[in-house]
Amino acid sequence: MTQQKANIVIYPGTFDPITFGHVDLIARAAKLFDQVIVAIARSSKKVPAFALNKRIKLAREVLAEFPNVEVCGFDILLTKFAEKRKANIILRGLRALSDFEYEFQLTWMNQRIAPHMETVFLTPAAKYAYISSTLVKEIASLGGDVSQFVPPLVAKALEQHYGDGGE
Repeated sequence: MTQQKANIVIYPGTFDPITFGHVDLIARAAKLFDQVIVAIARSSKKVPAFALNKRIKLAREVLAEFPNVEVCGFDILLTKFAEKRKANIILRGLRALSDFEYEFQLTWMNQRIAPHMETVFLTPAAKYAYISSTLVKEIASLGGDVSQFVPPLVAKALEQHYGDGGE
């Protein structure tokens, strides 16, 4: 009898900040895969609101209820990171048709670099489909209430980060 290989999925992103949409995908992935690695990118192209360590800390606290979910940072090529972590699947979220082209381009590039790696797409629940970290940060930076889009811990961190919305 052969032993089945564990399905380890990596869910990469900047998670700046982690939203209810991210949590929804992670909760569902935790049911589908043996292990979920939430890989938070340092991201030299974007200027995140929160430093990498803060994003990792927030995500770990928000996701603590999921025993098969691990949160860590990375700053190397995703396929190399996945190989180091023995992951065989990359998870990507698709919110809208506008995500589709970019996500497929990434998938095809990853397949060229690491042909043994699979990519799986999940869509968030309809009630979270419109949420993006970028929009959440914009609302928070202008002093708006983001509590319906992010966990309470994250809403508090955003409020502390942005203060009174610049007034």
